Amino acid sequence: MREILTIPAVAQGLPEVLSGGDALDAHVRWAHVSDSAGVARLLNGGELLLTTGSGWPTDPAELTSFIAGLVDAGLAGLVLELGVHYRYVPAVVESAAREHGLALVALHREVKFVALTEAVHGRIISEQTAALRARDEVRERFTALALRGSPPDFIVEQLAQTLGAAVVLENLAHEVVAAEVPLAAEGELFTGWEVRSRRAHRQHEQQRRGLGVAPDEWLIVPVEARGIRWGHLIALPGPAHPAGRTSVLEQGAIALALGRLADGAVDEWVRLGRQRLVDGLLDGRFAGLAAASSRVEAAGLPIDGARLFGVVVTGAPVAPEAADAAARGLGGRAIAGGIRDGAFAVPATLMLLSLPASRAFDDATARRFARALVAVDSAVLDRIVLSVGSEADGLNALLGSAQEAIDLARGPARATRGPVVQRSDDRPLMRLVTSLRDDHRLLEHGERMLEPLIDYDLARRGDLLDVLGAVLAHPGNRTAAASASHLSRSVFYQRLGLIGDLLGTDLDDGETLTALHLALLVRRSVVR
Repeated sequence: MREILTIPAVAQGLPEVLSGGDALDAHVRWAHVSDSAGVARLLNGGELLLTTGSGWPTDPAELTSFIAGLVDAGLAGLVLELGVHYRYVPAVVESAAREHGLALVALHREVKFVALTEAVHGRIISEQTAALRARDEVRERFTALALRGSPPDFIVEQLAQTLGAAVVLENLAHEVVAAEVPLAAEGELFTGWEVRSRRAHRQHEQQRRGLGVAPDEWLIVPVEARGIRWGHLIALPGPAHPAGRTSVLEQGAIALALGRLADGAVDEWVRLGRQRLVDGLLDGRFAGLAAASSRVEAAGLPIDGARLFGVVVTGAPVAPEAADAAARGLGGRAIAGGIRDGAFAVPATLMLLSLPASRAFDDATARRFARALVAVDSAVLDRIVLSVGSEADGLNALLGSAQEAIDLARGPARATRGPVVQRSDDRPLMRLVTSLRDDHRLLEHGERMLEPLIDYDLARRGDLLDVLGAVLAHPGNRTAAASASHLSRSVFYQRLGLIGDLLGTDLDDGETLTALHLALLVRRSVVR
C-alpha cells in the first residue's frame, strides 16, 4: 500500500491516509473497482478496492458490518473517492478501518479509476515479471553449480552472497556442516547452536501445522531427494530478494541434494566440511577463540570440560566418519581432516579428538582407537602410527596439541609393528620447538646451522637432511641409522663425511649434535 500511494496516478487524486501505520504494509495482489454493498463475496484476498461508495449501506451499523466483511475477505486496502457520493469519509468507516487494521485512503480529487487500476496492475505485473526473471537466474546459477559438482561449502557461500545473509548447512543431528557467516557474528550465532536449531525447527513445524506459533526469524529449507533427507539449509534474516528468499534457498537445497545423490554412499558433506574447518583453525582464520570454540562445538566436537588431543594418523588413509565412529566408541567425538603438507610421503590424517573427562587416553586405549579407525587388516594395522599431542584444555591448547602431533609425525617412528603410539610428552625438545616455532631467534638458529645442507639438497635433490635425521634419531648407533636411511653402510658413511665437510663440524661432538637436533626440529616444524 505504501508503494501504491507513490504512483503518480494515485497522487493526482490528492490522497489522504485516514488509517495507516502497519496497515500500509499490506501486500496488494490486484486492484478491483466496485461500489456494490456485496463486493466482499467477490474478493479472493489481497485486493485494493477502489470505490465511490455509492452503493454502500446508509445505516451506521450496517456500514460498520460492511467494513468488517471486507476485512474478513482479506482486503488489502480501501480507496474511497470523495465528491461523487460522499463529501467526507463517514466516521464509522474511519473508526472501523482503524479498529480492524485496514488501510483507508480518501481521494480528494476525481481520478479515472481505469488509469489508476492500469498503473497499479502495471506495477504488480512488472514486479511479478522481475521476480520470474530473478527466479530463472537463480535456478540457472545453482543448476550450473550442481552440474559442475561444486562442493557443499561453495554452494553455501554462493547462497549467502545471493541472499546477502548468513547461511548454515546442518545435518540431521543439528551439527553444522558448512557455514558462511561473518567472523564477528560466529560467537553469538553458534553458541548453543543445537538448542537454538531444535527450537527453531519446532516452531517452524508448529507453524506449518497451523497451530498459531509464530515462526522463528530463521528461514529453514530441507535438503532432500528421492525420499531421503540429509539435512537442512538455514538462512538468517536479510534483505528481500526479487526471486523470494525461500525460492533462493530451495534452489540451493536442490543443488546440494543432487550432489549427495552423485556422491552415492560417500559422505562428502562430512569430509569437505570438516576439512575446511580444520584448515581454518590451523591457519588462524577465526576472529577470536570464543567464537571459534562455538563454531567447533556446533560442528559436534565438545570443548568445555573435555579432554582434548591433537592426533595425527600416518600409514593408512582414515575417513572422517571412521574417525568420528572410533571416537564415539570411546564416548567422545573427533573431527578429522587431511594435512596439507608435502613432508608426508604416506597418507596422513589430522584429528581433533575430544573425550569425556573420565576417559583416559593411555597407550592401550590409543591402540584400540587405532584399530577402530581401519578395517581389521593386519597389513594396514602394522603400518599405522598414531602421533599424539599433549592433553589440552580449551581450543587454543588443542591447536597447540595438533601442531605438536604434526611435528611429531614428521619425524621417524619406532621400527616396530603397529599400531605404534608416539607422544609429544615423550619428546620434550620437540615440544619446546613447537611452542617457540615462530620465534625469530629459533628460526635463525635453524637456518644458520643447516643452510649448507639445505642448499645442497635443493640443488641436487639430495638426502643429506634425511641422513642427518637418521643419525640424530639413533645416537651412537650408526648401523641403525644407516638402516633407517635405507642406505648401504658404505654410502651412509660417505653421506656422513659430506655432511661433516659441508657443516665444518664434528658429528661425534655431543653439543654439536644437540644444536643440529634442535635446528632439524625447527626445520621440520616450519616446512609445510
